[in-house]
Amino acid sequence: MTDTSTAAAGDIPANGSDTTDTKPEKPGFLTKVPGEGSFWLSEWAFPVFVACLAAGIFTGTHLYYVYHTGVFNEVAVVSMLKAGMEGGSYGAAAAFGAGFLFARIIEGPMVGILDIGGSLQTGVGIGIPAMMLSAGFTAPLEHFWLAIPVGAVLGALIGVAILAIRRATVNSTGGTSTFGADVMMGAGNSAGRYLGPLVIISAATASLPVGLGSTIGAALFYKWRKPLTGGAIIGAMAAGFFFPIPGK
Repeated sequence: MTDTSTAAAGDIPANGSDTTDTKPEKPGFLTKVPGEGSFWLSEWAFPVFVACLAAGIFTGTHLYYVYHTGVFNEVAVVSMLKAGMEGGSYGAAAAFGAGFLFARIIEGPMVGILDIGGSLQTGVGIGIPAMMLSAGFTAPLEHFWLAIPVGAVLGALIGVAILAIRRATVNSTGGTSTFGADVMMGAGNSAGRYLGPLVIISAATASLPVGLGSTIGAALFYKWRKPLTGGAIIGAMAAGFFFPIPGK
Protein backbone atom coordinates (compact mmCIF):
# COMPACT_ATOMS: atom_id res chain seq x y z
CA MET A 1 0.00 0.00 0.00
CA THR A 2 1.30 3.48 -0.85
CA ASP A 3 1.77 5.86 2.07
CA THR A 4 0.43 9.35 1.26
CA SER A 5 0.07 10.60 4.83
CA THR A 6 3.09 12.91 4.55
CA ALA A 7 1.40 14.88 1.79
CA ALA A 8 -1.00 16.39 4.30
CA ALA A 9 1.90 17.78 6.30
CA GLY A 10 3.42 19.46 3.26
CA ASP A 11 6.34 17.03 2.96
CA ILE A 12 7.36 15.04 -0.09
CA PRO A 13 4.90 12.18 -0.67
CA ALA A 14 6.07 8.60 -0.70
CA ASN A 15 5.62 8.35 -4.45
CA GLY A 16 8.57 10.75 -4.95
CA SER A 17 6.70 13.68 -6.54
CA ASP A 18 7.34 17.14 -5.08
CA THR A 19 4.24 19.32 -5.12
CA THR A 20 5.82 22.25 -3.28
CA ASP A 21 8.77 22.89 -5.59
CA THR A 22 6.96 24.90 -8.24
CA LYS A 23 8.68 27.62 -10.25
CA PRO A 24 6.86 30.93 -10.80
CA GLU A 25 5.41 31.32 -14.25
CA LYS A 26 7.24 33.68 -16.53
CA PRO A 27 5.22 36.65 -17.75
CA GLY A 28 3.76 36.15 -21.16
CA PHE A 29 4.46 38.22 -24.24
CA LEU A 30 1.40 40.41 -23.77
CA THR A 31 1.91 40.99 -20.04
CA LYS A 32 5.50 42.24 -20.20
CA VAL A 33 6.28 45.70 -21.53
CA PRO A 34 9.06 45.51 -24.15
CA GLY A 35 12.15 47.31 -22.96
CA GLU A 36 10.79 47.86 -19.46
CA GLY A 37 13.53 49.20 -17.22
CA SER A 38 15.76 50.15 -20.15
CA PHE A 39 17.00 53.60 -21.09
CA TRP A 40 14.39 54.03 -23.84
CA LEU A 41 11.55 53.96 -21.31
CA SER A 42 13.39 56.12 -18.81
CA GLU A 43 12.88 59.80 -18.14
CA TRP A 44 16.14 60.84 -19.77
CA ALA A 45 15.23 59.21 -23.06
CA PHE A 46 12.79 62.09 -23.56
CA PRO A 47 15.45 64.68 -24.57
CA VAL A 48 16.83 62.16 -27.07
CA PHE A 49 13.45 61.75 -28.74
CA VAL A 50 12.86 65.51 -28.79
CA ALA A 51 16.34 66.05 -30.26
CA CYS A 52 15.60 63.61 -33.11
CA LEU A 53 12.25 65.27 -33.85
CA ALA A 54 13.70 68.78 -33.73
CA ALA A 55 16.61 67.80 -35.99
CA GLY A 56 14.20 66.61 -38.68
CA ILE A 57 11.90 69.63 -38.34
CA PHE A 58 14.74 72.17 -38.39
CA THR A 59 16.27 70.44 -41.41
CA GLY A 60 12.88 70.62 -43.13
CA THR A 61 12.95 74.40 -42.66
CA HIS A 62 16.42 74.40 -44.19
CA LEU A 63 15.00 72.64 -47.25
CA TYR A 64 12.28 75.27 -47.51
CA TYR A 65 14.77 78.10 -47.11
CA VAL A 66 16.98 76.72 -49.88
CA TYR A 67 14.57 74.83 -52.15
CA HIS A 68 11.17 76.30 -51.12
CA THR A 69 9.74 72.92 -50.11
CA GLY A 70 9.94 70.47 -47.22
CA VAL A 71 8.85 72.52 -44.20
CA PHE A 72 6.74 70.72 -41.55
CA ASN A 73 4.06 73.35 -40.96
CA GLU A 74 0.67 74.55 -42.09
CA VAL A 75 0.48 76.92 -45.04
CA ALA A 76 -0.71 79.84 -42.90
CA VAL A 77 2.27 79.52 -40.56
CA VAL A 78 4.78 79.03 -43.36
CA SER A 79 3.45 82.18 -45.03
CA MET A 80 4.84 84.22 -42.13
CA LEU A 81 8.32 82.86 -42.75
CA LYS A 82 7.89 83.31 -46.49
CA ALA A 83 6.91 86.95 -45.99
CA GLY A 84 10.10 87.48 -44.03
CA MET A 85 12.21 85.77 -46.69
CA GLU A 86 10.72 88.01 -49.36
CA GLY A 87 10.47 91.28 -47.43
CA GLY A 88 13.22 90.91 -44.84
CA SER A 89 10.95 91.32 -41.81
CA TYR A 90 10.79 88.22 -39.63
CA GLY A 91 9.04 89.83 -36.66
CA ALA A 92 5.67 88.13 -37.13
CA ALA A 93 7.13 84.66 -37.65
CA ALA A 94 9.57 85.03 -34.75
CA ALA A 95 6.95 86.30 -32.30
CA PHE A 96 4.34 83.74 -33.29
CA GLY A 97 6.70 80.76 -33.28
CA ALA A 98 8.63 81.72 -30.16
CA GLY A 99 5.39 82.43 -28.29
CA PHE A 100 4.08 78.96 -29.10
CA LEU A 101 7.38 77.38 -28.08
CA PHE A 102 7.50 79.18 -24.74
CA ALA A 103 3.88 78.32 -23.93
CA ARG A 104 4.34 74.63 -24.73
CA ILE A 105 7.55 74.37 -22.69
CA ILE A 106 5.61 75.68 -19.69
CA GLU A 107 2.55 73.54 -20.42
CA GLY A 108 4.38 70.28 -21.16
CA PRO A 109 5.71 69.60 -17.64
CA MET A 110 2.29 70.30 -16.12
CA VAL A 111 0.11 68.09 -18.30
CA GLY A 112 2.75 65.51 -19.21
CA ILE A 113 2.18 65.96 -22.95
CA LEU A 114 4.43 67.84 -25.38
CA ASP A 115 2.48 69.40 -28.23
CA ILE A 116 4.69 68.61 -31.22
CA GLY A 117 2.77 70.95 -33.54
CA GLY A 118 3.01 73.98 -31.27
CA SER A 119 6.39 73.46 -29.63
CA LEU A 120 8.52 71.80 -32.31
CA GLN A 121 6.90 72.37 -35.70
CA THR A 122 5.98 75.99 -34.96
CA GLY A 123 8.67 76.88 -32.43
CA VAL A 124 11.71 75.03 -33.78
CA GLY A 125 10.51 75.02 -37.39
CA ILE A 126 9.42 78.66 -37.69
CA GLY A 127 10.09 80.74 -34.57
CA ILE A 128 13.76 79.97 -33.96
CA PRO A 129 14.72 80.05 -37.67
CA ALA A 130 12.97 83.42 -37.98
CA MET A 131 14.95 84.78 -35.04
CA MET A 132 18.18 83.45 -36.54
CA LEU A 133 17.45 85.01 -39.92
CA SER A 134 16.46 88.35 -38.37
CA ALA A 135 19.82 88.39 -36.57
CA GLY A 136 21.69 87.57 -39.79
CA PHE A 137 22.68 84.09 -38.60
CA THR A 138 21.86 82.17 -41.78
CA ALA A 139 24.46 79.37 -41.86
CA PRO A 140 22.32 76.66 -40.14
CA LEU A 141 19.54 77.27 -42.66
CA GLU A 142 21.83 77.33 -45.68
CA HIS A 143 23.76 74.10 -45.07
CA PHE A 144 22.21 70.66 -44.62
CA TRP A 145 25.14 69.29 -42.62
CA LEU A 146 24.79 72.12 -40.10
CA ALA A 147 20.98 72.11 -39.88
CA ILE A 148 20.81 68.59 -38.44
CA PRO A 149 23.08 69.10 -35.39
CA VAL A 150 21.68 72.57 -34.69
CA GLY A 151 18.15 71.18 -34.67
CA ALA A 152 19.23 68.28 -32.48
CA VAL A 153 20.86 70.59 -29.93
CA LEU A 154 17.76 72.79 -29.83
CA GLY A 155 15.55 69.77 -29.26
CA ALA A 156 17.80 68.39 -26.52
CA LEU A 157 17.75 71.74 -24.72
CA ILE A 158 13.96 71.84 -24.91
CA GLY A 159 13.71 68.31 -23.53
CA VAL A 160 16.07 69.07 -20.64
CA ALA A 161 14.20 72.31 -19.89
CA ILE A 162 10.88 70.45 -19.69
CA LEU A 163 12.34 67.82 -17.35
CA ALA A 164 13.89 70.53 -15.17
CA ILE A 165 10.60 72.42 -14.89
CA ARG A 166 8.74 69.21 -14.08
CA ARG A 167 11.19 68.29 -11.33
CA ALA A 168 10.91 71.77 -9.85
CA THR A 169 7.10 71.71 -9.86
CA VAL A 170 5.00 68.56 -10.12
CA ASN A 171 7.78 66.11 -9.19
CA SER A 172 9.51 68.30 -6.65
CA THR A 173 10.73 66.66 -3.44
CA GLY A 174 8.33 67.45 -0.64
CA GLY A 175 6.03 69.33 -3.00
CA THR A 176 2.60 70.16 -1.58
CA SER A 177 0.83 71.13 -4.80
CA THR A 178 0.16 69.62 -8.19
CA PHE A 179 0.39 73.13 -9.72
CA GLY A 180 -2.92 72.66 -11.51
CA ALA A 181 -1.89 69.46 -13.27
CA ASP A 182 -4.98 67.66 -11.94
CA VAL A 183 -7.48 70.08 -13.48
CA MET A 184 -5.87 71.29 -16.69
CA MET A 185 -7.78 70.61 -19.92
CA GLY A 186 -7.15 71.48 -23.54
CA ALA A 187 -9.29 74.39 -24.72
CA GLY A 188 -7.29 75.90 -27.53
CA ASN A 189 -9.57 75.05 -30.46
CA SER A 190 -13.13 75.93 -31.43
CA ALA A 191 -14.48 72.98 -29.43
CA GLY A 192 -13.01 74.50 -26.28
CA ARG A 193 -16.05 76.70 -25.77
CA TYR A 194 -18.06 73.63 -24.78
CA LEU A 195 -15.54 72.53 -22.15
CA GLY A 196 -16.46 75.21 -19.62
CA PRO A 197 -18.83 73.06 -17.53
CA LEU A 198 -16.37 70.17 -17.65
CA VAL A 199 -13.58 72.40 -16.37
CA ILE A 200 -15.80 73.57 -13.50
CA ILE A 201 -16.71 69.98 -12.58
CA SER A 202 -13.08 68.87 -12.77
CA ALA A 203 -11.99 71.79 -10.60
CA ALA A 204 -14.72 71.05 -8.05
CA THR A 205 -13.63 67.41 -7.79
CA ALA A 206 -10.05 68.55 -7.19
CA SER A 207 -10.93 70.73 -4.18
CA LEU A 208 -13.81 72.90 -2.97
CA PRO A 209 -11.97 76.28 -3.08
CA VAL A 210 -10.67 75.62 -6.59
CA GLY A 211 -14.18 74.63 -7.69
CA LEU A 212 -15.64 77.84 -6.26
CA GLY A 213 -12.93 79.89 -7.94
CA SER A 214 -13.61 78.21 -11.26
CA THR A 215 -17.35 78.86 -10.91
CA ILE A 216 -16.84 82.52 -10.06
CA GLY A 217 -14.42 82.98 -12.95
CA ALA A 218 -16.83 81.36 -15.39
CA ALA A 219 -19.70 83.54 -14.12
CA LEU A 220 -17.67 86.72 -14.54
CA PHE A 221 -16.60 85.78 -18.06
CA TYR A 222 -20.20 84.93 -18.92
CA LYS A 223 -21.28 88.38 -17.72
CA TRP A 224 -18.50 90.01 -19.74
CA ARG A 225 -19.51 87.96 -22.82
CA LYS A 226 -16.13 86.23 -22.91
CA PRO A 227 -15.40 82.50 -23.45
CA LEU A 228 -16.69 80.60 -20.44
CA THR A 229 -13.79 78.14 -20.49
CA GLY A 230 -11.17 80.84 -20.07
CA GLY A 231 -12.90 82.24 -16.99
CA ALA A 232 -13.24 78.78 -15.45
CA ILE A 233 -9.55 78.03 -15.94
CA ILE A 234 -8.34 81.43 -14.70
CA GLY A 235 -10.66 81.26 -11.70
CA ALA A 236 -9.41 77.78 -10.81
CA MET A 237 -5.78 78.86 -11.11
CA ALA A 238 -6.36 81.98 -9.00
CA ALA A 239 -8.06 79.98 -6.26
CA GLY A 240 -5.42 77.28 -6.45
CA PHE A 241 -2.74 79.88 -5.79
CA PHE A 242 -4.24 80.67 -2.37
CA PHE A 243 -5.54 77.13 -1.70
CA PRO A 244 -2.99 74.73 -3.23
CA ILE A 245 -4.12 71.24 -4.12
CA PRO A 246 -2.15 68.79 -1.94
CA GLY A 247 0.19 66.59 -3.93
CA LYS A 248 -0.17 62.85 -3.80
